[in-house]
Amino acid sequence: MVKIYRTDDRKIHEEDELTEGVWVQMVNPSEGEGEEYARKLDVDISDLLAALDEEESSRIELEDGYTLILVDIPTTEIRMDKEAYTTIPLGIILTQDAIITVCTEDTPVLQSFVLGRVKEFSTKKRLRFVYQILFRIATLYQSALRIIDKKRTEIEERIDGDTEDIDLIDLHALESTLVYFATSLRANAVVLDRLTRYKRLEQYPEDKELLDDIIVENQQAIEMTGIYRDIINGTRELLSSVIDNRLNNVMKYLTAITLVMAVPTIISGFFGMNVSVPLAQTAHAFSIISVATVLICVVLFVIFKKNRML
Repeated sequence: MVKIYRTDDRKIHEEDELTEGVWVQMVNPSEGEGEEYARKLDVDISDLLAALDEEESSRIELEDGYTLILVDIPTTEIRMDKEAYTTIPLGIILTQDAIITVCTEDTPVLQSFVLGRVKEFSTKKRLRFVYQILFRIATLYQSALRIIDKKRTEIEERIDGDTEDIDLIDLHALESTLVYFATSLRANAVVLDRLTRYKRLEQYPEDKELLDDIIVENQQAIEMTGIYRDIINGTRELLSSVIDNRLNNVMKYLTAITLVMAVPTIISGFFGMNVSVPLAQTAHAFSIISVATVLICVVLFVIFKKNRML
């Protein structure tokens, strides 16, 4: 899908043709669409569709007539029948007359611009537009990180209650997501560092301030990722210890019950032998043996209870 947008008087509207100062939004474009717009915009087809490869790394490439910027953005996917976060590439291409964005999904990062929710947004101020996109990406990472920490908190609150093994799996999934985030955020930080030395397009003072804010927000997201990873690791270890402790308590309880129940078995085994045994000729032998067995079991039960084995 390909749409062309342009802002006039701070209002965004859709265009039918390529003109100066437009934004070309490409969402999972087909090969035919890629070839068509690569020809119209005089961009190499491999650069235009680079963001469609999920393995592409974040980078900046300065080519003749255009600049390619690739960054990773957070998105959701279904993993083990549950919604989880991952990262995908977003391609931004700056030409002399237009700005092109390419992504496999209609990401919320760009939806905010289409819906006109970003203040002082203009498709004609291309470099500022790029910085505004990067700022939205950094804040989207932070929002996703807060959601991840909220999920961790929900699991932690269940530790004293009905904790299950699936909680360990969920924590592992959250930790894996943070690994993806950390890798992508560091790669994006390299791109931002290069943008501080970017001289091809004119940068206004407010653009430089915005870039500084982006670097700060991205660094904060990196620090949040590290902190949440440490917290999740601690929560996972605590949860694992609680589950192991509960299993140990169950085994201790079963062992104590087994020892108590072994007494009647042993006594009945002795008196069930086909030999002469004490009390064999006594009229109330069964009652005496039964009462003695119960008393021994009660004594053992009290001893185990005092030693917190029951």
